[in-house]
Parts: sequence; structure tokens; C-alpha cells
Amino acid sequence: MIQDDRTFLSKLFDAAIAAANPEYVLAAHLPERPRGRTVVIGAGKGAAHMAAAFEALWDGPLEGVVVTRYGDTCPTRSIRVMEAAHPVPDDAGIAASQALFAAVKNLGPEDLVVALVCGGGSSLLPCPAGDLTLQDEIALNQILLASGAPISVMNTLRKQVSGIKGGRLAQAAWPARVVTLVVSDVPGDDPAQVASGPTVPDCSGRAEARNLARTWKIELPPKIQAWLESDKEQAPLATNPVFSRNTVRIVASAHASLEAAAQRVRQNGLTPFILSYAMEGEAREVAKVHAALLREIILRNRPFQRPCVILSGGETTVTLKGKGRGGRNTEFLLALAIAAEGLPFTALAADTDGIDGSEKNAGAFADGSTAERLRKAGYLPAALLVENDAYTAFDTLHDLYVTGPTGTNINDFRAIIVR
Repeated sequence: MIQDDRTFLSKLFDAAIAAANPEYVLAAHLPERPRGRTVVIGAGKGAAHMAAAFEALWDGPLEGVVVTRYGDTCPTRSIRVMEAAHPVPDDAGIAASQALFAAVKNLGPEDLVVALVCGGGSSLLPCPAGDLTLQDEIALNQILLASGAPISVMNTLRKQVSGIKGGRLAQAAWPARVVTLVVSDVPGDDPAQVASGPTVPDCSGRAEARNLARTWKIELPPKIQAWLESDKEQAPLATNPVFSRNTVRIVASAHASLEAAAQRVRQNGLTPFILSYAMEGEAREVAKVHAALLREIILRNRPFQRPCVILSGGETTVTLKGKGRGGRNTEFLLALAIAAEGLPFTALAADTDGIDGSEKNAGAFADGSTAERLRKAGYLPAALLVENDAYTAFDTLHDLYVTGPTGTNINDFRAIIVR
């Protein structure tokens, strides 16, 4: 039954990904053709696939450049695809940022810029502001990734030290019309947060960034702290006239993908329950909430009657304290396996871009026997969790879920079947 359930859960993941397929979602959001040039720019882990889909749908000449993560490229005809590092930026990202600025240079009011934006763009577009350097951005990124802060906090800080984020790329395209098509990977679907909004203005400022750093006890490097305390090169506000002709559209999101998975559940004769598409918090704490819900369902048949499938999305975080390997989805599953040991469930948690953290797996499977099987293999489940070493746990059990790059990114996908 567990193996059958894993196949079923994999099909739910596939349904969620299909609902965010770029060619499917972009078709309904094509802008009006301009009299002048059409320039496509973009950034994110699914940017190359978005670019290829846009080329296939667009009726007319176009040009441009997008940047994606190493290994996530695909063939395009007219749009140049560049690759850079994620989640820690590198020199290739600097070159990509420069190429995007060059693509929108010297445009006129009859030209159109189409920005294809999805998750991962924050790291793929380093562009140090003022006297900051790439090493300063790398140091900030590493601190943020280990901080356990939600993505909204991380991106607020990233925008304030960047020369391209927070609407600055759209500002450079003025007076051309800019249409931003967003595949959202952030809870709440705020387009200004996706990839730190290179073409979308932000309402937060440096005072808010400083306050958030203090609130989350993020120890910033002295050079970054000094920059945040200055008033140099502030990001343009939404009231700036350069944004007066711009349009922003969410074309795909976790909400729509979870609904697609729920529909697949119904087609298979089970009842789906979507908890939320915007869950945040420490992965292990979110897992405890799911475990408590499982226990209530299994022991008392409430608040949901079984058999059922519990679905949720969003973006959890991991505060790194150990030296192990793994991403937020495998950490969620390891914590769930410990808290719900012995219960009759099978769970899949995976990142919809196909990569959980920095490893090659999208996520993993867990069930009520996971913790016991780890002990039989010579590991203490709780010790692995303390070391943030969930990858080792699921690799040992051959329970990793590997999909390869999916071409999209609508954040985490969690599905738990309760028999």
C-alpha cells in the first residue's frame, strides 16, 4: 500500500507542476503587440522555460535575455539564456545583471519590455549597489540563508543593497512599457517579493530593512549595516512616474497548483483538504503541526474524516545549526516522521523547482515507519534532525524523491495521504 501511495502522491505533484506549466499559463496573459521592439528579459529558476514558452506563443519579432540557474536551461530561438549560481550568487550573475540592463537600454515609448520573473531571481541577479561588492552580497546571502528568516524578510534586505532589484530594472527601461509576468513562489503572492522584484517597485525602505534585521537578530556585516544606514541610491517608489505604464500579472501560483492537485485527489475517489498555500515558519515546527493534525484524524476521525489527503504549500525555513545536508522539505519530513511515528500515513514534500536546498533531490517520502527504519540502519532520527542532516536520513532509506528541474517554481508542495 505504501508503494502505491507513493505513486499516487507523485501524480499529485505532477498535477501541481502541470498547472504551472509556462506554455499553459502564459497563453492567457500575452500583452498587446507594440509598434516598436519587443524585448524579453527575465530571471529565476524557471526563466529559460518561460522564455521558450513565450517564444512559442508570441506572434511577432522579439529579442532579449534571461538568466536561470546552472543546469536549468532549455533551447530558445531568439532569447539568449544565461546561467548563474543559486542560492549563493557568483560572477556569472553579475554578467547576467549587466546583460539585462543592456537589453533595456535606449528603448522608446513604443517599445515593449516583457519581464518573465519567477523564484530564484534574487540570487541569480547580484548587482552590488554603490561601493558594495559581490563578496558583500555573497556574505549577506549566506547569513540570510542560515538565519531562518522568512523569504519576505530576506528579500526586503536584498533589495536595499542591490542596483537591480526593487524596481530598478524597470526604471532603467523607461520610457518603454513594461509588462511583468510572474510565477509566484512567495506566500501571499506579492509580486514585489518574487525574485526581489527587479521590475516591481517596493513600498519598504531602509528603515524597515534595519528593523527587520534587528527583529530577526540577523547580524549583518559592518559594510552592509553602514550601507543600510545611509541614504544613497534609494529604490524608486511606486509613485515614481517611470512605473505609470507598467503592468504586473501573476500567471501561476501555489494556490492554483494545490487546487489542481486537489482535483486529481477527487478524481481518485478520495477527499482533499487544503490547509493553506502560504504556510511559513520553521520546517520542523510546521511538521509538528501536521503531525498533531494527523494524530487527531487517525485517533478521533476529526477534523477530517479518513481516508483523505492533506495538501499544503508555502515556504518554510530552516535555521542552520548543524553541519548536515538537506533542504526545508526533507527537514519537514524528518521532523514529521519523528512526531508521527507509528501512524498510518504516507507523505511527500518537495520543492516544485525540482531541487530541495542545494542537493539533487526535489524532496522525499516519509511514512509511519521512517523513524524505526532509520534506527535499524544505525541512525538516531533526532540526532540527524539536530544536525540538519535530513538528506542523509532519506538517502540511507532510498526514499529521496528526484525529478530533475521542472521548469517552474511555485514553492513547496506537501501531500499526506491518511488511510
